[in-house]
Amino acid sequence: MTKNLDFDGLQAIADNYDIFYIDLWGVVHNGINLHTQAVAALKELLKKNKMFVLLTNAPRPNKTVQNFLDKMGMDKELIEHVFTSGEAALSYLKKFFLLKKFYHIGPPRDFDLFYLFEKNKCENIADSDYLLCTGLFDNHEEDLNYYKNLLEKHINKKMICTNPDLIVDRGNVRELCAGSIAMVFEKMGGEVVYFGKPHSEVYNQSIDNKNKKILAIGDNLNTDIRGANLLNYDSLLITNGIHRNEIKNKGIQNVAKEYEVIVNYIQSDLKW
Repeated sequence: MTKNLDFDGLQAIADNYDIFYIDLWGVVHNGINLHTQAVAALKELLKKNKMFVLLTNAPRPNKTVQNFLDKMGMDKELIEHVFTSGEAALSYLKKFFLLKKFYHIGPPRDFDLFYLFEKNKCENIADSDYLLCTGLFDNHEEDLNYYKNLLEKHINKKMICTNPDLIVDRGNVRELCAGSIAMVFEKMGGEVVYFGKPHSEVYNQSIDNKNKKILAIGDNLNTDIRGANLLNYDSLLITNGIHRNEIKNKGIQNVAKEYEVIVNYIQSDLKW
C-alpha cells in the first residue's frame, strides 16, 4: 500500500534510510526555477549527515549540470552531490569507443559530452561506427518519424543513449527526450546501450551503495520508480511531476498498476 507523505513530510521516514537517490528535473527544479521546499529538504538531509545523490538523466557531464544549478542559485554544498547519466556514459565511451567514429543525434549544446573526442564526430551518418544519442535536433524536436527515416538504414550500428527519459516538462512545456528516439530505434530492431535511470550502472557509479538502505525519489515512473524497483530500493513518487494528470484522473494505485511498478510513498512536492 502506498503511503502519502504530504502531511508528515520526508522527515517522517528519513531516519529509515542510509542513502537517498533524488531526481533533479521535476523534483528539485522544473528546468527554469528551483523548488524552494525541495532545496530545504536537501539541507535537512545534510544536517542529519545523510548521504544523497542528485541523480539525473542529463546527457551532460557532472560539471555542466553543476554550473546550471549554480546559475539557478543552488548552494555549492548541494551542487557537489550531482551525478549525471552523461558522466556515466562518458566513462564507458572513453573506455570502449574513444577511437571510433560516431554520429551525434542531439542539439549542439550537448557537445561537452564528447569534446575530448570531437574529432571522431561524423557529419554523415553513413560514415559512423556508432550512434551517440543525447536528445533531439533543434529543428526536429517533435517529429519522431524523422528519426525513424534517418535510422532505418543503420540499425546494424549500436546506439549509445545518454538519457533514457522519454519526456520532460520544461516549466509548463512538455518535451521529448533521447529515450524516445532510442525506443524508436529498438522497435526497428536496433541495439541500444542506455546510461541513466532505471539502469543500474548510473546508480552504482555514483556512490558506494553496498549494504545500504536506500530510498529513490523522483517524478518519473518509467525511470525513477522502475529503477528503484529493479534494484530493490524503496521509492517515493513526486505526484506533481510528469504523471500529475494521470494520477489526478485515475489515482496512484491504478497508474502504478498500468506502469507495472511499486510505489512505496507519494508526495505532491518534495518537502521536509
